[in-house]
Amino acid sequence: MNHIVFEALADAARNGESVALALISGAKGSSPQKVGAKALFYPDGRIVGTLGGGCLEAEIQQRAIHSLQTGAPETFDLLLDHDFGWDDGLICGGKVFGLILPNASAAGADFWSQLAARKSKMTWAVTRDFKLTMLQAANSQASTINHLYIESILPPCHLWIAGAGHIAQAVAPLAAQLDFKVTVFDDRPALTNHHYFPDEIALETDVWEKLMQLPVPDAPSFALIVTRGHRHDALVLKDWIQKPFLFIGMIGSARKARIIFDHFREEQLATPEQLARVACPVGIHIKSRSVQEIAVSIMAQFIERRAELVFEKSALNAAKG
Repeated sequence: MNHIVFEALADAARNGESVALALISGAKGSSPQKVGAKALFYPDGRIVGTLGGGCLEAEIQQRAIHSLQTGAPETFDLLLDHDFGWDDGLICGGKVFGLILPNASAAGADFWSQLAARKSKMTWAVTRDFKLTMLQAANSQASTINHLYIESILPPCHLWIAGAGHIAQAVAPLAAQLDFKVTVFDDRPALTNHHYFPDEIALETDVWEKLMQLPVPDAPSFALIVTRGHRHDALVLKDWIQKPFLFIGMIGSARKARIIFDHFREEQLATPEQLARVACPVGIHIKSRSVQEIAVSIMAQFIERRAELVFEKSALNAAKG
């Protein structure tokens, strides 16, 4: 993910390491990675990040090592056809364009640390003469006429999980690995502790009435309701459906969803538009049975919704700008 590459670049800048940043700035047709994919290549062969693996990455690694030796940045324009051979199996038929920047760490540790932290939306760019720059908000939609590459970095999406039981214990670490900033809520201190959750998971424990008063973060936010029973699920949904979550998933059956949704409509507890943001049963259909499989099905749906509601929307807004 981007922040891992940015953190590695910040470390390289602090330690004076020689590294080359390669990124995909354009793609046509089928390709193993899309625009924005990045990899950091070290002289000893180490790689942080990925451009898709296989022979494409091997080809760019060779060019990156050469670029480190010469100190000269370059562009690449590669057709993924038989030129790459059958041995590696990469004959997608697409085309990728990109940049190799052997002096990326020279931008400084602060430059890359800011991007890695992702505390707010930030836009960075590579100029036509291969210089790195941070664009101000007013210029974040700068024309590509003056830049080889422009990228906006968004804060990580938040995922609030109501319930600290076995489903939450499987979902939370997986969601954190998938770049969600996770907070778990429950009224049971025995479960809401780091014996069951990794240290990077934020935990909130109190009576539900107080937990419901906490404000949603000022960032794209999602919610998952997996409490210990239907009554608690409905209690949380009654409050969270009024909060600005982009998407809410709730554990349960289609029958449970029908009963709760009918009650919400009859009592005018939610509008049709609000109910449309709720998926119950949550998760995609992969015939999951184990807790771990259920967690995978749930996070697959959240990944899809994040792409549709955050990433694609951000790209559309950038194109309009």
